Amino acid sequence: MSADVMLVGSVPYDTVPEVFEKFGKPLGSNLKTLPDGEVGPRSHWISRIHYQVFALHPDLEVISRPALEAGVERLHPRNAGDSWRFRVREGVERVRFGDPGWRLGYARDAVNSYFVFKTMREKGQLPAGLRFQVSIASPNSAAPPRLFESDRDCEIVRAAYQEAAAAEVANICAQIPHDDLAIQWDCSTEVQDAYGAIPGRPQEGGVERNTGQIRALTPQIPEGVALGYHLCFGTLGGWPRFAPDDLSATVDLANAYIAASGRRVDWMHIPALDRLDEAFYAPLARLEPRGTKIYLGMVHHMDTFAQRLAIARKFLPDFGLAAYCGLGRTPPSGLGGVLEEHLEALKIAG
Repeated sequence: MSADVMLVGSVPYDTVPEVFEKFGKPLGSNLKTLPDGEVGPRSHWISRIHYQVFALHPDLEVISRPALEAGVERLHPRNAGDSWRFRVREGVERVRFGDPGWRLGYARDAVNSYFVFKTMREKGQLPAGLRFQVSIASPNSAAPPRLFESDRDCEIVRAAYQEAAAAEVANICAQIPHDDLAIQWDCSTEVQDAYGAIPGRPQEGGVERNTGQIRALTPQIPEGVALGYHLCFGTLGGWPRFAPDDLSATVDLANAYIAASGRRVDWMHIPALDRLDEAFYAPLARLEPRGTKIYLGMVHHMDTFAQRLAIARKFLPDFGLAAYCGLGRTPPSGLGGVLEEHLEALKIAG
């Protein structure tokens, strides 16, 4: 087993240099890609898209928003029931976002953070050969069904976001050298859908419902750019938001995404719960990586880490390590402990 580790995305320090200094430097020799920490509004993942992108569009109407806190607006939901919700205005058949390539905000942040990344690497503060990672919410996760009044509205907004995401990715690839760049699709709603855990949507067809976005977006990413996926059980309202009985449908989704990508997939992140039963991990034996590096999100609950590691290796002998998700909902005061967990996991894994 290789002593590789990956950072899923968010590391909620105040600034990008802090992320690179406090996580990039100590983990650098074990990393292949380094995210900028998704600092600021991106640390709360898709809620930023809801208030900065969806809520401002003239064709979308805000139905509800996170409840006030002590009389002051709150932008980020406390749980799924406290989320932003929208409807497409009557008579609107298609939604389009303006300012293509910049509207979602990913490209602007990527360009700014890459400058910091490149500067610190040139100064020897980050390892040579390390790529800069940009993590982007997939269309089906950015616009989950729970946010909309109807499935029709959901599909209209997903199509609009997919179009905007394609422009955003093209812009990022134009702004950052390909051999320095890695792009990751973040997919949480898709995992729930694959297990039949979304109300009103049957498990049958759950994987297939979520591969169209991959076929539309991923082949456009140039081969010189590294590509990965983060599959997620969710952290909204506490982790895990969704806890399946085993990894079966997660593996099905991973296999489908690798097959649908139309190009090389460099890594696939699969979360793991704090489970000690072999049945939970057994589906890993059905993975069809096709050269893709697998990272298991099992850096948590370190008192059982060695046991879980040994069980997972029975079904997947070679994999890298990661946390179960980004750290955006972790208090900044706890980040030092999370870093120590990553370093401890690398020692145990050998």
